[in-house]
Amino acid sequence: MNYRLGGALAVLGLLIAGIPASAHHSVQAQFDLDKPIKLTGVVTKVEWINPHSYLYLDVKDDTGKVKHWAFEMAGPGALRKAGLSRADRGGLKVGDTVGVNGVLAKDGTDSGLIKDLILPDGRKFTIWSDDPNAK
Repeated sequence: MNYRLGGALAVLGLLIAGIPASAHHSVQAQFDLDKPIKLTGVVTKVEWINPHSYLYLDVKDDTGKVKHWAFEMAGPGALRKAGLSRADRGGLKVGDTVGVNGVLAKDGTDSGLIKDLILPDGRKFTIWSDDPNAK
């Protein structure tokens, strides 16, 4: 009886452990790699979190209306490798005007994935580079 209970608990544990891994998405599943975007906007929020960090910008469209954009970035470890520091949120401060090169989300929302980030002082950080296996 103890072996059955132990076996059942082991199987249940493995199933539960697999849930977070199945929730992760691939880049091409959420973002359209054939729809690049370049924007300049004002930082409203920075979330330096795992598994992905986020940057929120207010961007004026052609009519002058402000749109609220959300950009996914890599996780904190990859951001540090790119040269950004967690201590100062990569030099990103609410109110800063930054440039973003990236790709649009497939769902048509005002969101995307950042490839390059240009800070107000002109420094450029490559957050995500083209993966030859992504397409």
